[in-house]
Amino acid sequence: MKISTKQIAIGGVLLALMIASQFLKNISVFITGPIVNLILIIATLSVGLGMGVILSVIAPITSFLITGAPVMKAVPLIIPAVMVGNIIICVAAWFFYYRLNFKGKLPAGLVVGSVFKFLFMTAVIVKFLLPTFGTALPEKAIAVASNTFSFVQLITALTGSALACAVWALAGKQLKRDAAETK
Repeated sequence: MKISTKQIAIGGVLLALMIASQFLKNISVFITGPIVNLILIIATLSVGLGMGVILSVIAPITSFLITGAPVMKAVPLIIPAVMVGNIIICVAAWFFYYRLNFKGKLPAGLVVGSVFKFLFMTAVIVKFLLPTFGTALPEKAIAVASNTFSFVQLITALTGSALACAVWALAGKQLKRDAAETK
């Protein structure tokens, strides 16, 4: 798979928007989370699964560097778990949109991706990593992290998915055309 200069530029703009949105995390994860999920989905649909995966890997690293989350500092294995959760939603979006053929395939894929992201992050982070490696954390920090890496992920993924459906309905054809122009 050859990536054009224009695709790299689009990916760079999406990365910049994603990083900028992460500065809002201290205001509310319900602002940052949907924006990050929206960007991951739009990157996947317009530039390709590879770009979605690249941004999925970068997102939790930049988030940690910006916020310095104490829970992630105490349990750094959360970072790769978030990467995989992000990749799950990108793969679902790509698979449903490009490999299946039925009406409503994008919203269906995004709901499936959001639910699987939630299930994965709950199982790995909340049920395994926090109890195994987070024993030195205060009980309140574990409770907040458990909520953040479970139900909050579901809400922000579904919200970002709804935003992505709206953006894609309005600008998807143009985004795909722009990304493919210089192939």
